Amino acid sequence: MTPPGPWMCSRIEGAILSCASWLTPGAQRAEWLREWRAELWHARESTRIDRQITWEGEKAMLRFCSGAMQDAWTLRKLSLERKDPRTAFHGSAAECLLLLLALFATSYLLSQFLPGVRAESHPSVYRVNPNLIMIQDAFASDDSLATISIDKYRAWKARRQRYFDGFAFYRIAKEPVICRDSTKARWKVAHGSLNLFWMLGLPTTLSTVSGDAIGKTPGVILSDAAWRRDLGADPHIAGHVVRVGHDEARVIGVAPAGVWRLPGTMDAWLLEPDDANRGLGYVIAHLTSSGRSEMYASRVEILSLNTDEPNEELCGVSFADRTKGPWGLYQFTLFLAFLALPAVTSVSLGESHFCSYRPSWANRMFHWLFLGAKIALLLPAVYFASLDLAYWHTTTYSIGSQYIQLISSFAMMLFGLRWILLDQRNRCPVCLRRVTHPAQVGLAGRTFLAWNGTELMCAGGHTLLHVPALPTSWFSTQRWLYLDTSWKFLFVGTSAG
Repeated sequence: MTPPGPWMCSRIEGAILSCASWLTPGAQRAEWLREWRAELWHARESTRIDRQITWEGEKAMLRFCSGAMQDAWTLRKLSLERKDPRTAFHGSAAECLLLLLALFATSYLLSQFLPGVRAESHPSVYRVNPNLIMIQDAFASDDSLATISIDKYRAWKARRQRYFDGFAFYRIAKEPVICRDSTKARWKVAHGSLNLFWMLGLPTTLSTVSGDAIGKTPGVILSDAAWRRDLGADPHIAGHVVRVGHDEARVIGVAPAGVWRLPGTMDAWLLEPDDANRGLGYVIAHLTSSGRSEMYASRVEILSLNTDEPNEELCGVSFADRTKGPWGLYQFTLFLAFLALPAVTSVSLGESHFCSYRPSWANRMFHWLFLGAKIALLLPAVYFASLDLAYWHTTTYSIGSQYIQLISSFAMMLFGLRWILLDQRNRCPVCLRRVTHPAQVGLAGRTFLAWNGTELMCAGGHTLLHVPALPTSWFSTQRWLYLDTSWKFLFVGTSAG
């Protein structure tokens, strides 16, 4: 007959194992309980001496049951981790796409709050009358230099021209300004001919005159920045008088931010008769049909034939580069980034044709759709981010801002595409999760005799990724090994689909 002490221990051990089984996941509960009871029976039989149960043996059984309880807690913890949506989300395709979507949304929202980006992106910025060029001295090394005198402009305008049917002139000077509330400021003013804005076709707001009369009415047109900074963004400013230098001028309108694409950053444009201007400035000319046929490039040579002075060598500079806008520049950097991509990373996504087991066509389609979705989200994110970097500190066009957009757009696009390819190469072609658990396989000294590199595993049990440590002629790129359903038992709680 079993002694009362060991009998009680047997009941306690059975109760501990039953409690442990309730801690395990429901689908595995009965199997683990049978396993523990079988091991307990074998352990008890091995501790008997002459078929007698000893107290030392019962103590060993209790230690075994406490170990079963620890196993049950571990199984419960692993089960909860698999059910945690954050664990399933980490490393998934949805996480990657949401990250790119967040970058796109952030750059776009930031662009809507930056006045410079809004001004540069507005379509009215590029509505400059066609067939306009800027005439400069052919020996000028910089397009921003004023090289044409007012006397030459008057002479050209007075003569009948073969290639031009209209001229406009402006020069830049810093002038003290007294606003209507006696506020003093110092503005950068463009002293221009009356037809300057009319010839360029630039829009004005808050104007008290019609568009046709702007080319005939003397007065001052304010920049958006000066109107907001020094005049408090007064919507009724048109018609008021401000003192520019030694003269008084009536405000005839406000130029929207970003519309001025010519050399110089202006606070105001003082439109006045030609006889009031002096010094060196800039000349804008409108081409006739004969002139358009001769304009075969963005910069052409012009020979000025003078009767009373030596002939002059001039050049005509097209407005095409200044009115191209950020979209054309972005397209150029996009082309360069795709062209330079093979120089910074491999464009191969890995070999899989050597394996007899292949995923379904639906898996392969989603694999390529995922790659396309990442690129589709990267493209607008880079566009708006480059605009944010280029125009966060200014509301006017400048060559420097264009260079910033060019460099930042190219760099972000190139390394963004590189990251997308690297990410795609490390994602399981079946479930699109990133492969994990890297393990070194092989010996470096046997690279040319056997495979040597890193093996990574899909946590869902779909694939193994083999990356060679040293590319060879027979193993030059990474390879995907697709696992069939016979591997399913190694991945508890997952599907090898």
